[in-house]
Amino acid sequence: MLFVVTAHIDDVMLSANAGTAKEAFAKAIEWHVAQSLSDVSISDGVRSFTIAEFASAMASRDIKNTVDADADRGPKVGK
Repeated sequence: MLFVVTAHIDDVMLSANAGTAKEAFAKAIEWHVAQSLSDVSISDGVRSFTIAEFASAMASRDIKNTVDADADRGPKVGK
């Protein structure tokens, strides 16, 4: 999946493509913290997220994947 990270410096909009969610998040953090860019957002082609919203969405996805993986393993059987 392709992600697009955008930010503003003065009146200029910058953008960069990222191939994974982790790459997009890392680029957004780099731009916001190290480069002090404003209005940093990440788009997945359908929705646009702030850094905080994207972090929350990534965490929710990881939690869902963990729950799904546990369900696939089936119930734990006692000894």
